[in-house]
Amino acid sequence: MTEVFERTKMRWSAVVLLVASSVLAGCTGKEDRTSVLEDPKFNVEGTLDFLRPDGSVIIRIAVELAESPQEQATGLMRRRSLPGRGGMLFVYPEPREQKFWMKNTPMPLDILFIANDSSIVNIVEGTIPLSEQSIESSGPAQ
Repeated sequence: MTEVFERTKMRWSAVVLLVASSVLAGCTGKEDRTSVLEDPKFNVEGTLDFLRPDGSVIIRIAVELAESPQEQATGLMRRRSLPGRGGMLFVYPEPREQKFWMKNTPMPLDILFIANDSSIVNIVEGTIPLSEQSIESSGPAQ
C-alpha cells in the first residue's frame, strides 16, 4: 500500500488527509497534555498531488503516512509544526464515518475527508488546538 502513496502523482482514493492549517492532523489516542512539549520530526514518506480534471497539478503536499493502528491513534499529537505543504495521510480499509480530535495537538489543522470514489466528503478548517471536541466526516470516508 505504501508504494501507491509514494508516487508523485495520484488521484484521491480511499483516504483521509489531515492538513495543518498552513496545511494537517488528527488524533484519536489518549495522552497527558504535558506530552505536548515534544515535537516529533515530520517524516516525508511520499507526496500527494491535488489534480485538476485535466490531470494538471494544483498543489503537491509532502505526506507522512499513518498506516498502523498506533500511528493512526497518535496522528499529529505533540506536533508544534509541519512543513508549509505537509500533511498526514490516514488510509482505512473500508469507508466509514471518521472521527478525530485535537487532544495534545497544539496547532490548528485542516482535515479533508475523502470518499472511496476520490470525491471530497467534507473539509473541516481551522480545528481548535488541544480540544477534545469530536471532528467528524459528514459521510463515509476511507
